[in-house]
Amino acid sequence: MSSGEEVKIGMLGMGTVGGGVARLLERNGELLAGRTGIKLTLQRVLVRDLSRRRAVDLPPQTYTTSPDAVIRDPAISVVVELMGGIEPARTLISEALKEKKDVVTANKDLMAQHGRELLDLARRCGRNIYFEASAGGGIPLIRPLKHCLVANRIRCIIGIINGTTNYILTRMSFDDMDFQEALARAQELGFAEADPSSDIEGRDAAYKLAILAGIAFNCQVDPGELYIEGIKNVTRADIHYARELGYTIKLLAIGEEKPGGLLLRVHPALVPLAHPLASVHDEFNALFIEGDLIGEAMFYGRGAGALPTASAVVADIIDAVRSRGRGEGSPHPGKPEQKKLLPLSVLDSRFYVRFLAQDLPGVFGALATAFGDEGVSLDMIIQKRKKNGVAEIVLVTHTVSEERFQRAMEKALRLPTIRPEAAVFRVLE
Repeated sequence: MSSGEEVKIGMLGMGTVGGGVARLLERNGELLAGRTGIKLTLQRVLVRDLSRRRAVDLPPQTYTTSPDAVIRDPAISVVVELMGGIEPARTLISEALKEKKDVVTANKDLMAQHGRELLDLARRCGRNIYFEASAGGGIPLIRPLKHCLVANRIRCIIGIINGTTNYILTRMSFDDMDFQEALARAQELGFAEADPSSDIEGRDAAYKLAILAGIAFNCQVDPGELYIEGIKNVTRADIHYARELGYTIKLLAIGEEKPGGLLLRVHPALVPLAHPLASVHDEFNALFIEGDLIGEAMFYGRGAGALPTASAVVADIIDAVRSRGRGEGSPHPGKPEQKKLLPLSVLDSRFYVRFLAQDLPGVFGALATAFGDEGVSLDMIIQKRKKNGVAEIVLVTHTVSEERFQRAMEKALRLPTIRPEAAVFRVLE
């Protein structure tokens, strides 16, 4: 491609991220052209309402309500999908590929659930799909896994990959807020949606984990098969006790390759304060990676927001243009390996448990016996406080299998002195 050649872009959607892309091109367009020799121009933008005011003043003829005006415009070489959701995004991306256009998307739901079929279609059409922003927002995660670390056998990935939940847990930890108060603050600041269920229930992190694990372990991952647990049950008491024990609580997305397959899960966990992930606060995200050659590495930054995500989208556009200029076909890996997803019951972990119990003699001994009968060794067992005849008992186990621990918990909760509302969290080693 000759220096300074203009490349026309079509965009599907002009919401938060789409507005961020438009602002980025307006603000740093000349910088990009100087660094890359590529001038990016928004040729057509699909919107729902032509009369709505936009973040950036583009010529009125740029906007259209017709998908065909973007997909079938022969001047457009790259289509950027920023609509979100499954349909019509899936159909429009497929049509764009068939029109011999490369595609850039930030759509984590779509790539987690239908990424493999779309990548296969791209390969058949001789085109590419770029999706860096779908998993890490503004943090480069997919590119390092696909290129920089390609010689490594990845042993595990551990991520804080949802900014909403990390902000909530940070405020609960630093400002002594309860869950609902911290959630309301996150919504006021725009870190949480009006309906935050996908974030706080862990589904958003699970979609991102499915994408990242598929690349890290070269396999196809169905997000519906992942173990998912959100943060609704994390209380101020648990935050306080975790810190007293030398931990902080984070929502983690974890992928590990075991001898029999992959263990993939999303759940809150106690993270040692000395671990790099413990210092990831507020809306920031991070991915901790362990490879057989590189050892340990961590990628850190803002995982969401208009401009951070737009940064990743524009980087993908530049990659698409450069690959197209070199006449390259799809760079995506070939046929994925068949890897079994292991059940959570095979997990070995330490566990934190907070019980409410009647403040009577013999309660400690009964709990210790219930756990000992199932071969669960207790690292710590302490009574934290008493109120109205009820004591809080916090215990931390040594490493034990998930299956054995759950059997011990069933026994403990059948004790007449133990209330059923126990809090249980895994402990990151």
